[in-house]
Amino acid sequence: MPKPINETTYDFPTLRRNGCVYVDKTKAFHTLITDAGGNNLFFVSRPRRFGKSLMLSTLKAIFQGRRELFEGLDIAKTDYDWADVYPVLHFDFGTMDTSSLETFEREFVARIETAFTEVEVVYDHTTTPSENFGGALRALAARHGKPVVVLIDEYDAPVGHAINDPAKAEAIRERMAAFYGQLKINVAKVRFLMMTGVTKFTQLSVFSALNNLTDLTLARQAAHLLGYTQQELEDNFGEHLRAHAEAMGLGYGDYLARFRHWYDGYRFSPYERETVYNPVAVAKTLVAKNPYFGATWSQTGRPSVLMNFLKGTSLEEIDYESIPGQPESVFDTCDLRAIPPVTLLTQAGYLTIKDFDPNFGYTLGVPNEEVRRDLNALLIQSLRRPDTGALVVAVRAALARGDFPGFLDALKAYYAGFAYGPREGRVHEAAYQRLLAVLLSASGLDVTAEAAQAAGRADVVAEALGQVYLFELKVGGSAAEALAQIKAKGYAEPYRAQGKAIHLFGLAFDPATRRLVDAQAETVASDA
Repeated sequence: MPKPINETTYDFPTLRRNGCVYVDKTKAFHTLITDAGGNNLFFVSRPRRFGKSLMLSTLKAIFQGRRELFEGLDIAKTDYDWADVYPVLHFDFGTMDTSSLETFEREFVARIETAFTEVEVVYDHTTTPSENFGGALRALAARHGKPVVVLIDEYDAPVGHAINDPAKAEAIRERMAAFYGQLKINVAKVRFLMMTGVTKFTQLSVFSALNNLTDLTLARQAAHLLGYTQQELEDNFGEHLRAHAEAMGLGYGDYLARFRHWYDGYRFSPYERETVYNPVAVAKTLVAKNPYFGATWSQTGRPSVLMNFLKGTSLEEIDYESIPGQPESVFDTCDLRAIPPVTLLTQAGYLTIKDFDPNFGYTLGVPNEEVRRDLNALLIQSLRRPDTGALVVAVRAALARGDFPGFLDALKAYYAGFAYGPREGRVHEAAYQRLLAVLLSASGLDVTAEAAQAAGRADVVAEALGQVYLFELKVGGSAAEALAQIKAKGYAEPYRAQGKAIHLFGLAFDPATRRLVDAQAETVASDA
């Protein structure tokens, strides 16, 4: 009987008491808390729902000396001194109501009071949150005769929640900056600090005040600190994976390859190429064991600031699969009133590191199929046309029925909705290609743009329900010419032996009106 997977709690003691799957990260935690170089103040940012809360809960149990919870884990095999117990101030600033500045201030005090109650410190309502924090550090250090462990979960959440109102976000930032400033004043009273968040707001005083704060966000040592490597996935979830493969009617090797395509792909260090899975995606997929792969992490909530940003985005302007030449500053946020789009998408988990060159910077891109489909669905919604939802449904339904005239009519309506088309005076074919890939992906198809083959690159290849759809696009040419190129280049050949129905589409665009003006479809026989 496999260990149960708990997808609803991120409390380490609860997971261990209930015998749930726990992917052991304690070897890395032990290295951090016993750093021979004297580093004891850490910060790490990761996208939402990536295991940050569970990490802090585990660190808390370590510093509280709860050895019984760690039997069989890596840290239990070390010489860690479990009798060396410390007072722990554990703050959680996630999910706070920032609908008004007054509401934030009330909730901020309430969260601090909650942390104080656990260590038997009384909050003084006659003074400020920051003065209370500093006083608690001094009082706890004096009471226990040793410095305090400080764990801060989602340190940036209140600012992030208010980011659509820059003036309010700035006011919240100022209040929280004063609070974090106490860490500098009382740094001698701090044994260990781990602060997590989604965003690195460089203007928050903690980054300028603590010149010995170690930022782990891009560090090699933290590349796999959160998330699961392929080995960790197979070692800890093997029985669940095999059960899901059986439910899907797939051989185990084929299943693992598809699972990886859907949920792996996050890279958090330029110096470490091995990617990781999102823990929530793994848990939700393996608990449900549906006979298909689908949305998991992406259904846990989308940042409102991201939704607002996408409303002003032109779909054809950015190729989200590969965004080269990004500086390291893309991972930081300095100006709350002008957050770069790529920064926003990276922090939200829709982009990740694909490559790094010290001379040319970072290349960012979509990490996996789940995120790709969700991002494309968001981009389609951002058109703000009343028919976008119906359009996505119509496209998938028409392809499933083999109603190619209906599908091509839907495509013509889709492109006609871009009143000005791609903005360049001379439109490159890739812009039309990108719009097509976004629509097909949002409609639930597996899409590859510029699919490399022996004789060239097919513009767009889409697969769903045992069908393969090959698209060739021409700007200023004809649909017949596009179909002829598919045949001449043999784009269908790699798929003929798979036993799937293969459908060819030639699409022609008028460079003057920038609309789809000619389209033809043809089905070819497979070899199976």
